Amino acid sequence: MLQLLSTIAHQALLSSGGVGDGLLFITWNPSEVMGHIGPVALRWYGMCWLVGLVGSYFMVKWLYKDQKIKDELFDPLFIYCFIGILVGARLGHCLFYEPDYFLSSGTHFIEMFVPMHQMADGSWKYTGYAGLASHGGTLGLMIALWLYCRNTKMNIWHVLDDIAIATPIAACFIRLGNLMNSEIIGKPTDVPWAFIFEQVDNVPRHPGQLYEALAYFCFIFVMFFAYQKSKKANPQPLTKAKGEQAREQELSTLNSQLSTKKVGSGFFFGLVLTLIFTFRFFIEYTKADQVDFEAGMLFNMGQLLSVPFIIIGVACMIGGKWMQRLGAKQGNKVTK
Repeated sequence: MLQLLSTIAHQALLSSGGVGDGLLFITWNPSEVMGHIGPVALRWYGMCWLVGLVGSYFMVKWLYKDQKIKDELFDPLFIYCFIGILVGARLGHCLFYEPDYFLSSGTHFIEMFVPMHQMADGSWKYTGYAGLASHGGTLGLMIALWLYCRNTKMNIWHVLDDIAIATPIAACFIRLGNLMNSEIIGKPTDVPWAFIFEQVDNVPRHPGQLYEALAYFCFIFVMFFAYQKSKKANPQPLTKAKGEQAREQELSTLNSQLSTKKVGSGFFFGLVLTLIFTFRFFIEYTKADQVDFEAGMLFNMGQLLSVPFIIIGVACMIGGKWMQRLGAKQGNKVTK
């Protein structure tokens, strides 16, 4: 973590003059390799993924302990999340952004699932998973958590809310990994904080990855403080209301106070989806097209894929009987 921040700060200090106007831009050309353990290269992108997932792991572990959920219910959660995110993110990139390549032959189809690429001479080279999509990762995570809840009998909304509180940690570090890889670059600009991604070209561009990373960093605190505040919320006691209608109104208000903005209500899951994908929708206006077919589109693929998640997020924040029925079918949390 400290080495990552040191590298970013060092690169930021290496600024060069902007074209024509004498402006200072940030020249960005870090090595993709963080270091070596013997013959094995440690890449910044992979290490950022690892730090993000480990950070989220410890946050959810703390949440389970804070909520007095049995330890044995937490143990398998990381495996479900890791596989769901990785498979979903990889398939999301291949099918949403490059279907023409990965579905064009059996060899390319295999490349969707293995971290290797077939070279022109027919040999295979280890490249890691070059291409992961956050929308696919989110969908894969949701499916994995559904399977986890089905097998552990946990309440699905309780698990989704806990994962949501930790999600911005992973999202922040993944975008820092994109920054270290000089990928998902922004559109040309003359703002003084523009980055010149030398591995791509010599044009000053918006650092879209950094915009997202900073936003997700802020969302970490938003989610944590919302959780802390929810624990302190106390419903108002019932009064001696006169009349059946007034009594029913008070009961409805009490039930609403107990069920909303609490872990297990779906509120936190909806909040994180709404925050992340609403920001993602608008930040896409500063990004360069990732694939050729996006050229000329009114909304790019990232924006189109964000809309369903925003709708789901708002619906979960509002809540309703359908959410309560879905949560009831999955069971309840098991405490110590």
